[in-house]
Amino acid sequence: MTDRIAFQGELGAYSHEACMSARPEAEPVPCASFEDAIEKVHSGDADYAMLPVENTTYGRVADNHRLIPDCGLFIVAEAFVRVRIALMANAGVTLDDVRRVRAHPVLLPQSAEFLKSHGIEPVSAPDSAGAAAELARSGVRDEGVLASELAAKTYGLTVLANDIEDHGHNTTRFVIMGREPDYSRRGELGMMTTFVFEVRNIPAALYKAMGGFATNSVNMTKLESYMVDGSFTATRFYSDIDGHPDDRNVQLALEELGYFTSHLEILGVYPADRMR
Repeated sequence: MTDRIAFQGELGAYSHEACMSARPEAEPVPCASFEDAIEKVHSGDADYAMLPVENTTYGRVADNHRLIPDCGLFIVAEAFVRVRIALMANAGVTLDDVRRVRAHPVLLPQSAEFLKSHGIEPVSAPDSAGAAAELARSGVRDEGVLASELAAKTYGLTVLANDIEDHGHNTTRFVIMGREPDYSRRGELGMMTTFVFEVRNIPAALYKAMGGFATNSVNMTKLESYMVDGSFTATRFYSDIDGHPDDRNVQLALEELGYFTSHLEILGVYPADRMR
């Protein structure tokens, strides 16, 4: 039976592109929200959820930073998508015909220089792939959409310009989440472990908690904080490290972390992606 993988957005979204790249054999399941994608997995309507967690230009995806620790799913893989922005329009429309473009608010500033140089007005849309679908249905001749080339192919639009983003390094990292964790694998390029923890309310607790990673030579690639339940004193930390919990140095680092935390939970153990 073919796996099904849920994502937020319409067909042709960058999350759909991530699904096709990471799990080409899986059936993509578009969802209205991140919460809906997570619920699809819980209900059995999908096997996995593809969720964006950070972007090299705009930082973390705040909604998922909040959702992932408490969603009841586990990270089983990661995927990276280079965000290549294409300007598309209905068949027969030229670049000179385009007076305005619609796109998700995150995409518009990423192509600001191109739009300004061509005198094109940026207009916000809830979803770039959805805007592409609307444009195809409308037949409008003086409007374009900024989205992925996949969106153009999906909705029969013509790409007028490729790779118009201002920065060539723009990449989004996604995590693939499933109902069960899998600690059995060993990736060719190493393993990643993601966890959340809350430090005890003692002086220098975070400093002491981090000491075990330094002394045991565990590379921490991410450490982010956010408040818990609206409290200014209870802080949760989200972290990614290189390694597997079965590795001796990781074991020692996590044991030491436990001395200074009131809560520690592993969210996933998964192979490092080649684009890391």
